[in-house]
Amino acid sequence: MKVLYYDCFAGTSGDMNLGAMIDLGVSPEYLTAELAKLNLTNEYTLAFNKKEKMGITGTKVDVIITAETHAHDHTAHDHHHDHAHDHAAHDHHHDHAHDHAAHDHHHDHAHDHATHGHHHDHALLRNYLDITALINQSGLSSRVKHDSVEMFRLLAIAEGKVHGKPIEEVHFHEVGAIDSIVDIVGAAICKEALGIDKIVSAPVETGNGFVRCAHGLMPIPAPATAELLAGIPMRSNVDKFEMTTPTGAVILKYYASVFTEKRDFTILKTGYGLGTREMKQIPNVLRVFIAEESEKATKQWMIEANIDDMSSEILVFAEERLFAAGALDVFVTPIIMKKGRPASKLSILSRDEDREKLEEVLFRETTTIGLRRFPVEKCVLKRTFEEVETPYGKIMVKRAFYKGECVNVKPEYEQCRTLALEAGISIETLYKKIAPYITS
Repeated sequence: MKVLYYDCFAGTSGDMNLGAMIDLGVSPEYLTAELAKLNLTNEYTLAFNKKEKMGITGTKVDVIITAETHAHDHTAHDHHHDHAHDHAAHDHHHDHAHDHAAHDHHHDHAHDHATHGHHHDHALLRNYLDITALINQSGLSSRVKHDSVEMFRLLAIAEGKVHGKPIEEVHFHEVGAIDSIVDIVGAAICKEALGIDKIVSAPVETGNGFVRCAHGLMPIPAPATAELLAGIPMRSNVDKFEMTTPTGAVILKYYASVFTEKRDFTILKTGYGLGTREMKQIPNVLRVFIAEESEKATKQWMIEANIDDMSSEILVFAEERLFAAGALDVFVTPIIMKKGRPASKLSILSRDEDREKLEEVLFRETTTIGLRRFPVEKCVLKRTFEEVETPYGKIMVKRAFYKGECVNVKPEYEQCRTLALEAGISIETLYKKIAPYITS
């Protein structure tokens, strides 16, 4: 089983997560192209840079807000957050050192006004419903849309609870909203691109003490972050710094199924996402492992239902919803039921923790009034993942081994698709051209 393990010894934020994903092999070009499907490219650009923190080299990702997005006026910049300081939306920008004497708002964010001017004109707002509509109307995959909307829902619930508002009234300042959209949707894109089966995290470093904002001293973790981390083990070893932001917290809240310091897996690759702050105590980085976990430790289920009264279009929609809800595999088998009636057997492979959720989707999205479930035992070959340089660009390649012998080599489809489109060739031609590079 392919596992993503978050080692949050210096906390986490949305931009640090993107940096770690790029460091693990997600193509910057692929991420940029997928995010462009939101039709917001006139509002921001992305910068990807290899940098170093205390001897550790990793990837720094910056969301650079374009000048046209908003007016930037220091003299009229009272920074009064009428929206009860929407910290989740106002996560901009993530692990920064934001120390402005003019408005005394330093959530320890390194907020460079050259790249992130943020005049919060109240005409420049996006609320929760605006953002979910933006995502749902995009050309992103159904799984990315589902995950992104769910993460924003968790974010809005946390903010609404802190400020006493229903989620529909949680507003996101323009600059903060763009950052949050890129970070959250980007996280969903990267998760899908890496083909991860399971996400596990170590306890999350939050920092401790207080930071000063426009409303006075705020405790660490900030209220919205604390709401999101409910039920998640935390650490607070770093004094006077906010180490985990709401976007970083919501990504783990949504995706991580287990929080443990136990590392019962084999590391395949390590990625480092760099923060902005320079610290003396510890390197300000998020470390994430791609690892192989033994299938023996994981219980899985096969869920089945026979369906003879649904159109194929609606059945396809149900499949998409099942994948979006965490199904490991969904497939349809033509069958003949009693009295010669043609039907379809819908089969769903599920992790133990996703079974109940998937069964709910099955009952809500199909006409079945019953199902079968039984535990399954899987035999999975050992796999390795490596980035291979080809004439068309870098491609992540998966190799499968049986008794020490490589028996299968497969390039990641999404990266090949993007490179084929960029080169103006068919994907079959691309596969043939890169074959000598990935099989050597």
